[in-house]
Amino acid sequence: MNKQERIKLILQYFEELFPHAGCELIYQKDYELVIAVMLSAQTTDESVNRVTEKLFFDYPTLVALDAAPLSEIENAIRTIGLFRNKAKNIKGITKKLLENFSGVVPADKNQLMTLPGVGNKSANVIRAEIFHIPEIPVDTHVHRVSKRLNLVKMDDDVFVTEKKLRGLIPKDLYIKSHHQFIHFGRYFCKARAPQCTQCHLRSICKEPNKNL
Repeated sequence: MNKQERIKLILQYFEELFPHAGCELIYQKDYELVIAVMLSAQTTDESVNRVTEKLFFDYPTLVALDAAPLSEIENAIRTIGLFRNKAKNIKGITKKLLENFSGVVPADKNQLMTLPGVGNKSANVIRAEIFHIPEIPVDTHVHRVSKRLNLVKMDDDVFVTEKKLRGLIPKDLYIKSHHQFIHFGRYFCKARAPQCTQCHLRSICKEPNKNL
């Protein structure tokens, strides 16, 4: 089975499992997604949603967040990892958006990456979710699943994985398949204790420690 046949099989299976896969971060405004994506680094979307619900209620505008003391922001997000640095990023994002972008989240990738805490992956998420620009953000789930299913090499980094997935997945499926990869990695092909015995892709899986 070549890679084109493999990706077709994978995407068909993902469509069966997760036909309605989408972003699980909760937000109402564009800048709220930017902040939520930044906060999600090295923590779960569920944890982020718990803190942002109150954060965005207590500080309902960019101006309110910009005016809030850093200590209050730290306290509001204290339950998630790296909260001190992330609180600084929240303050930096709000200030940058207000001062450089008139309070509007930019669609340009290079501009997005000038926001504190927003790197390549986060910028791709924001562009795909807000602006529906075809992107394939490679997070830990996408990276792990791509390696296990032999779409990329085990030693490929996230940038190589993104490039290879762009060449394999039809462009009109970039955004949806990205979410399906995440859902598969988050709920099925977990880093620890993956549900291998129930997986229809186990015959093409390259995970050396798979539980069969």
